[in-house]
Amino acid sequence: MDQRDIESIVRRALDEDLPDITSEAIFSPDERGRARFLVKADGIIAGLPVAEATFKAIDGSANFAVRSRDGDRVEAGAVIAEVSAAVIALLSGERTALNLLQRASGIATATRRYVDAIAGTRAKIYDTRKTAPGLRAFDKYAVMCGGGQNHRIGLYDMLLIKNNHIDRAGSITAAVERVRATKKPQKIMVEVRNEAELEEALGTHPDFILLDNMTPAQMRIAVQRVGGAVPLEASGGITFENVREIAETGVDRISIGALTHSVKALDISMRIETNA
Repeated sequence: MDQRDIESIVRRALDEDLPDITSEAIFSPDERGRARFLVKADGIIAGLPVAEATFKAIDGSANFAVRSRDGDRVEAGAVIAEVSAAVIALLSGERTALNLLQRASGIATATRRYVDAIAGTRAKIYDTRKTAPGLRAFDKYAVMCGGGQNHRIGLYDMLLIKNNHIDRAGSITAAVERVRATKKPQKIMVEVRNEAELEEALGTHPDFILLDNMTPAQMRIAVQRVGGAVPLEASGGITFENVREIAETGVDRISIGALTHSVKALDISMRIETNA
């Protein structure tokens, strides 16, 4: 993740919270302290650079020491980082650092579960644009930490022709022709809902075909029909319980919105040492 993205995320989050009038009323600016980040559930860590940037944004002299790296699998009870800084900075940055670290680690942990579930198949797990507003780069970074892949970052880096485009344009062919007439350099993905649309899409020679809300049986038919000529992506209605069955149909990609839109935060706490 780009350092500018990290700083922007941290600045916006701190602007929502500061100043910390309680901590400033109790402690002097020159009082120093130390805190540890403790993981309270098994999972995959992500977001440590953002946690570090949080404290350094408040106290430029803060020292953040990591014991784990983003992408590491950790067990409950592990200390993943320590931070030394002004006590006011520790207390003021605690919630922002934890909010971001827990969210990213939750995304990474969920992603790794899906990646592990389809191990041995040809499929790869992809995210979607169903991210928290303002946290697109952060959420997608967390997916990568969990072993997943990033789909398009925004509406600008792939020509994804979806059902509403197709219905409005009149057909898949018409939509693709209009896109190609613009001579845009981005690759083209076409969404299809049934065998008839798959046949039409194949005739337009896109770079990718997205199989929207198809059953595993329909996906197997699509894989056999395409024969590897175009990468196929499964999307819609995918859960942890059925992802293995979907991967075994032979699709190349599986995109899952729940990785980022239904995040269960990884349980992490920050404990300040009372005698530091």
